[in-house]
Amino acid sequence: MTAARARYHITHETHYRYAAAVSLSQQLVHLQPRFMPYQQCVYQQLIIRPEPSDNTTIHDSFGNPCTLLAFNHPHDELLVTAKLCVDVSRRQYPDFSQSMPWEEVLKTCCYQANRQLAADLFQALPFRFESPFVHLKHSFADYAADCFSPHLPLLLGVKALMEKIFSEFTFDPQATHIGTPLSEVLSKKRGVCQDFAHLMLACLRSMGLPARYVSGYLLTNPPEGQARLIGADASHAWIAVFCPRLGWVDFDPTNNVIPNIEHITVAWGRDFSDVSPLRGVILGGGQHELDVRVTVMPMNQ
Repeated sequence: MTAARARYHITHETHYRYAAAVSLSQQLVHLQPRFMPYQQCVYQQLIIRPEPSDNTTIHDSFGNPCTLLAFNHPHDELLVTAKLCVDVSRRQYPDFSQSMPWEEVLKTCCYQANRQLAADLFQALPFRFESPFVHLKHSFADYAADCFSPHLPLLLGVKALMEKIFSEFTFDPQATHIGTPLSEVLSKKRGVCQDFAHLMLACLRSMGLPARYVSGYLLTNPPEGQARLIGADASHAWIAVFCPRLGWVDFDPTNNVIPNIEHITVAWGRDFSDVSPLRGVILGGGQHELDVRVTVMPMNQ
């Protein structure tokens, strides 16, 4: 019988070592999971070394909880460790075949003068447009075109696109970096979860459909008979598409699954730039080394 709920202990360590002293630093941290009907954070702790001069918890423009850190004293390293305990319940997804035809969704999302928009649609429409890592191009719409036959229910078309990306692309951590253009990802058909999420967003948005980037964690299971490795996991990324009357529905193109009890949601935005676990500006520092370690541990293991 499939479990209805799971509890996870998560540790996410980000360690910067600088070649020279950093005199001033401002950092924005997205390491606090969202509270949602199917997900509750039981415990969270943010351990920071050195001690910041200022530490403020806020919500960003997408409603994600985040922390602003300021360091007004010299330091040659920065270690930020998030320790989380999160309960995730199994989600009940709608019948994809009952979603609106994708052309009707597209028409609903297009501008119409003197029209009153429902609150959920109004909030979804900004996710139709370009963002720093997701550009709109005919090539992306062309790639997705064969997944959206005439009058096909939207969610069935999105599922077909997810399956296409999964079957045609190869997971390769050496193939891309944060600045690799999506056109190159599409050409080489190699990348990581962030690339596949960005590509799927580019396809959907280039067709005029609202879709957002979701960051979080995924429980990965070790090979049978082997122990779970501490620090061997990583952050994960997937997407969600907006469907009128049904709301947001998640899709994971890296694994060809509909996210559920093994996906832990941290934040969402237009793309990775909105929800990077740690980003900021520094004065000084020179070259730096970065070490990131993530562990997702089920409570019963």
